Amino acid sequence: MKTSNKIMIICAVVLLAGSSCRKTFLDLAPVSQQNGNNFYRTAEDMKNALSSVYGALQYGGLYYSSMHIIGDLRSDNTEITNPNAGADMQAVDMFTNSAVNSISSTTWNGHYQGIQSANIVINKIDAVSMDETLKARYKGEALFLRALMYFNLVRIFGDVPLITVIINNPEEGYRYGRETTAKVYEQIKADLEAAEQSLPYEFTGGDIGRATKGAAMALLGKVYLTQKQWPLAAQKLKALIDASAQTKYQLIASYAGLFGAANENNRESIFEVQFRKGAGGEGSPFTNQFAPIGSGTAVVSVGNPLGQNIPTDDMSNAYEAGDLRKAASMRNSYVLSGNTVNHNYIIKYAGVPAASLDNDNNWIVLRYADVLLMYAEALNETGYVADGPAFTYLNLVRTRAGLASKTSSNANAALQVADQASFRLAVEQERRVELAFEGHRWFDLVRTDRALAVLASLGMQADHVLFPLPQSQIDINPEVIKQNPGYN
Repeated sequence: MKTSNKIMIICAVVLLAGSSCRKTFLDLAPVSQQNGNNFYRTAEDMKNALSSVYGALQYGGLYYSSMHIIGDLRSDNTEITNPNAGADMQAVDMFTNSAVNSISSTTWNGHYQGIQSANIVINKIDAVSMDETLKARYKGEALFLRALMYFNLVRIFGDVPLITVIINNPEEGYRYGRETTAKVYEQIKADLEAAEQSLPYEFTGGDIGRATKGAAMALLGKVYLTQKQWPLAAQKLKALIDASAQTKYQLIASYAGLFGAANENNRESIFEVQFRKGAGGEGSPFTNQFAPIGSGTAVVSVGNPLGQNIPTDDMSNAYEAGDLRKAASMRNSYVLSGNTVNHNYIIKYAGVPAASLDNDNNWIVLRYADVLLMYAEALNETGYVADGPAFTYLNLVRTRAGLASKTSSNANAALQVADQASFRLAVEQERRVELAFEGHRWFDLVRTDRALAVLASLGMQADHVLFPLPQSQIDINPEVIKQNPGYN
């Protein structure tokens, strides 16, 4: 369901200087140290401050580009086939990225800017006189967003500075060294548990796109899964599945109907980053980013094709015969000037941009099929049961894709999943094709300790499970910020 309301850009001028922004979920009030201590006094102020946290999701270091570069390009799903697509991205693809690679710094800086915005809401809102239910909801949204950003950081970099207060000047930042992943995860879980308690199951009208109770539950289930806390993951994910009457989540009938601007915020979507073209920098870049260099207007009709996320032949071959998801996800060729050019490219984010890098496509962070597959995985890890409930949830996703069910004793060897280890691989395969090009593959392989086995032939070494910290962070605070192994 398409919503006309999208997050708008942060105003560049400080409010204290006399400028202002329209104040809706779509518009972001500035978050700056000049106004941070004096501005946030009313419910409307907090609404604008919260919108700036959502706006951070559009940063280049988050879902505008970094998360798909890391989530897919780092894996065997996609590659850089033309060096003109970007040297730093090619280095990530080839496992040659160093501490001065801009992907690390952009990702680090963007996430911490977003976390600072979230901390302002979380730390300021209690003192604001406003409706208590709305106050709890706004705080819950900020807690969810902070948890999401820390979840990204801890999976990418490992130990990271854990900052839950407002940083008022640069000198304060020097106090914060890297906290253990265990401590960061404890904060993430605490944030999500609190968010779950204060968020509604769904929003309507102009509030569609905000974080919900279901989003907090889904992300918490993924956090438990990442930490290999299988029973907790299974419990949380099952609770979300059982709450379908409240959440309205479901697998929609057509896989192709999940994607494209006309299908945003549908009943399968749990949380997605909102973009809107023609709105002064609020458009998404994916249509242009994912089109092959040299394709002219054959793949994207407006703007430059940038070739930054090209499906590998291995990814193309990962789809089973008859899998309806492939045609909705990628193509193997295009026609240019009457000639067929054999070249893989992604079509999940196809559309007609208003200008280059300015399209309507949202980025889906969490959706219901992801939840079903995570639940199947968690059940299998707590104990394999031949043709048990884990098979049911795995096969729900396969059935929608037009594929036969997998069973424990299938006469067809390709459909037989006879033990726990085989089920792990079945889930891995299903997640790869179901969630292709949505930024999950790298994180799935690292989470399941399969990254090195799958990617060693592409240049991965053991230390590459973490990205290098930005060298700039080490240079400005060398006493407390140390580099990850393998990047010194």
